[in-house]
Amino acid sequence: MSASSARSASGAPSDARRWSALALIALAQFIVIMDTSIIGVALPRIQSDLGFSQENLSWVFNAYVVAFGGLLLLGGRLSDLLGARRLFSAGWVVLAAGSLAAGLAGEVWVELTGRALQGVGAALIAPSALTLLMTLFGSRPKELGRAFALYGAAAPAGGTAGVFLGGVITQYASWPWVFYINVPVALVVLLVTPAVMPSGAGRRGSVDLAGAVTVTAGLAAAVYAIVRAPETGWGSGETWLVLLAGVALIAAFVAIQSRRREPLMRLGILRAPNLAGANLAQLLMAAAWIPMWFFLNLYLQQVLGLGAFASGAALLPMTVAIMIMMIVLAPRLISRFGPKPLVVLGLLALGAGMFWLSLARPDGSFLVDVLPASLLAAVGMSLAFIPSLGTALSSARPEEGGLASGIVNTSYQVGSALGLAAMTAIAAAHGSRELGDPAALTEGFSAAFTGAAVLAVVGGLAALLALRAAPAPAEEGANG
Repeated sequence: MSASSARSASGAPSDARRWSALALIALAQFIVIMDTSIIGVALPRIQSDLGFSQENLSWVFNAYVVAFGGLLLLGGRLSDLLGARRLFSAGWVVLAAGSLAAGLAGEVWVELTGRALQGVGAALIAPSALTLLMTLFGSRPKELGRAFALYGAAAPAGGTAGVFLGGVITQYASWPWVFYINVPVALVVLLVTPAVMPSGAGRRGSVDLAGAVTVTAGLAAAVYAIVRAPETGWGSGETWLVLLAGVALIAAFVAIQSRRREPLMRLGILRAPNLAGANLAQLLMAAAWIPMWFFLNLYLQQVLGLGAFASGAALLPMTVAIMIMMIVLAPRLISRFGPKPLVVLGLLALGAGMFWLSLARPDGSFLVDVLPASLLAAVGMSLAFIPSLGTALSSARPEEGGLASGIVNTSYQVGSALGLAAMTAIAAAHGSRELGDPAALTEGFSAAFTGAAVLAVVGGLAALLALRAAPAPAEEGANG
């Protein structure tokens, strides 16, 4: 029986269905990253309707990212134990429920609860999607390169396209629809998944709930302390008490992992060549990239005075650049030069774009102050994302595919949360809380862009020192 006419005995889809499955996996990555950014343009309306302060507004983002990043390791473990397809479907159910709650919210706590529930769903979807991708294409190196290109492009494209979609929805419908849009998408995915995804049997094992609780609580405490610091003071007892509690919880997580027979994250996996370095690159990349679009969107609306739709449209050139670079150019460059030079060059270019944005003026314009700098940042992101992702995944053993995908997704989301928290604190300390004062707002945003630039440059230097100069298997034959 040919592969094109039936499923294999292992439950893998036929050749004709694998590419449909990849499209679904890329859609999943697009949506879970889009949900970090689609709220960007809607933030001023959400702030007005629900009563968020300027400092606490970032929690509409952070509630999602903390739950997402904190539970990704648990999602990776469950993917290995329960089967990737089963967890993939469960994640979409949870994401849809959280989206309904966030859209219907009439109070701050309900909004944040809905956003956190969305993050839980995303934490189940993301690692299972990567596991499914490796199941479908892991034994076909030439096709795996193309699969990674599409999957990799879906992440930053989802982030920037989300800003545009958020602008369209906020301008012509209302802000709750930035959440409701997930519901019909989830229903379609749930209907199609059984037909195209490999079934994938799970395996026996235990779930480390103590590890999941400590790492999530530790991340939440650290983010909360950093976001609150401008209001309570960096020298206050509250700031340091909460920050130390976060560090203690993360240390407890490491201790738990070192002692359990079946930990949430086998610490020895970090000794795999290039895995730690690639994850550090992902963390610092996200810590620079996410604050960029967050504050760039606020600059466009609160300083340049663009409306919701115009603000979203202003970031479309970034989306187009990312799609072209990641799908067309990046795989060819990886095949020719290997991943390390691209990760290093990409992070440095991202940092250069951030520094350029930090020069934005209170009376500036989109064409001069935003467009060229944002395109340079997009080029940097496009060069660094796929090779660092592929290197991280290819460094793990095949049976730990779910764990490796959970770790690399965790690195990205933890970087997102901590980076935005830190840059929010920096922006507030330099004047961004002064609504209605373009000069003060611009000074705060400029400080945030500068901080993000430093993180990107540090990431480039770390990649230069930590990564081995060898092509990852995922990129072999990317042009084939």
